Amino acid sequence: MTSNRDEKITRPVALPPEIYVADQKKIVFPEDPLSGGSWFTTDEKGNTAVLLNGAKQKHISRGSYRKSRGLILLELIKAASPITHWTTINLENIEPFTVMLFQASELYLLRWNGHHRETTSLEADRNHILSSSTLYTKALQKQREQWFFDFMARNRPVSPETLLSFHLYTEKEDKKNGLVIDRGNLLKTLSITQCIIKKDSVTMHYRQLFPNEKLSTVQL
Repeated sequence: MTSNRDEKITRPVALPPEIYVADQKKIVFPEDPLSGGSWFTTDEKGNTAVLLNGAKQKHISRGSYRKSRGLILLELIKAASPITHWTTINLENIEPFTVMLFQASELYLLRWNGHHRETTSLEADRNHILSSSTLYTKALQKQREQWFFDFMARNRPVSPETLLSFHLYTEKEDKKNGLVIDRGNLLKTLSITQCIIKKDSVTMHYRQLFPNEKLSTVQL
């Protein structure tokens, strides 16, 4: 599982991933120091959750909410069963979001639109790509899907390294809507996080791109 973090450059620089112990389980995540939350987290069993801002449709932000979406993500991964906890977690006054959750060899798409939660089972042995509805129109999301599936068709079998190259270099001249964006002084791709899940290990690679490039790896 690999994710590009597109965010405002005014946010504080994220802390690289570390191992934390929460509710008697080990979890790993890079931390957003503004809220203490995260957008990508995994536990020692390989349960992995990736957060995107927005649900299916772009929404108008109210600006102030009860809790950061990044803290909701950590609350899910800390649970004994994240997918079970999803059905009861309090989402009142939480800004809309999407989570891709991998748990016990199953893959789920979780969405909260500000009023209702939605749970969709996905085929874990197939390829999937998501783009945030707050940053990319439906047409651009479709375009990015086409780039992804074309890439996957040309690169078989796909290794973690080749998948990372997709996230780093696809449409690199398109700074507005390529995989690594640079929308002037507003939004940039700040980092790329990748989690490699095997039977006996979980490894998180974190590549900070802005304000300078740094690499770090954590293994559970």
